[in-house]
Amino acid sequence: MFNYSNCAFALVVWSTLSSQTVLANEPVSAPIKEQLTRQQAIYNSGAARPEGYVIGRTFSAYAHALSGGFVRSLSELGPADRWLDIGAGEGQAILDYSTARFEDMDASVVAKLHNGVKAVAMSIEDRRTQRWHDTAATLGGGQIQYLFGKPLSDYSNEELGQFQVITDVMGGFSYSPRLSQFMEKTLSLLTVGGSYHTVLADVHSESGQNRPHYANSPYLTEIQSASGAEVKMCSWLKRISCVQVSCEFRSDWTPPVEVYRISKTCNEVKVPSLVQTHFHAGTPPERRFMLVDTAPGASVDGVAASPQKTNAVTPAPK
Repeated sequence: MFNYSNCAFALVVWSTLSSQTVLANEPVSAPIKEQLTRQQAIYNSGAARPEGYVIGRTFSAYAHALSGGFVRSLSELGPADRWLDIGAGEGQAILDYSTARFEDMDASVVAKLHNGVKAVAMSIEDRRTQRWHDTAATLGGGQIQYLFGKPLSDYSNEELGQFQVITDVMGGFSYSPRLSQFMEKTLSLLTVGGSYHTVLADVHSESGQNRPHYANSPYLTEIQSASGAEVKMCSWLKRISCVQVSCEFRSDWTPPVEVYRISKTCNEVKVPSLVQTHFHAGTPPERRFMLVDTAPGASVDGVAASPQKTNAVTPAPK
């Protein structure tokens, strides 16, 4: 489902800062600036979708990708509760949920799911289909909403409101060049007791037993301390205050993925700051960050872009 390329193609699942916003608010080196410009071309390429660009993931695909935690979280909600899907593409998962179209799912699970939770799809580009417009009109009352045209960071908390469940399947969490800021914004939208479900491809797992999927290549997302020591993604997430984090490595995807459930326990959330040190445009991009004790105040030189490569992330054959 994902590939690297220097060509211009679209991926709407990035719902954090646009490259222009990044460049305006955080000094970056010339190599990183060039890659951010290429990444922006990916998001703005409209109908010229490349092979591997997925905009129609179903609810069943979400349930499979995010494991059991997501389905349990959603099944516990009622009509007064809300679900935000960051990087929703066509909003297929929300459409399936709202019309009770659950394929390849256990009937006992399905029976708990269709309970009228209000759902909001978010995408950089408008990818609504006729099915979306028809379903929204039939349901009425703002039961489902579709937000597009600006990144997550450009919405105020008053505009968006609060959510009990947030999902992000290869969205902002996989694409953002400002990961700590993205996490701060996302968690600010989550109610206490709510949960954020997301995933990363080709990342060093909590157990440390996996190697980079591609020979002679790094993991897609890497974090280092100021001393150069590795900081695993799961470890960084667990350093965030007011959250409980579970990390699950899934080897049945190619490349393998690590799935995260982040439950908010209080409102005094503090996210350890990361400085971007490398960004190479792709789907998803290759990113490196340095963990710092305070917010970044200066630019960090970029690392030379890695050679072009193509990869697809799919479940392994059964």
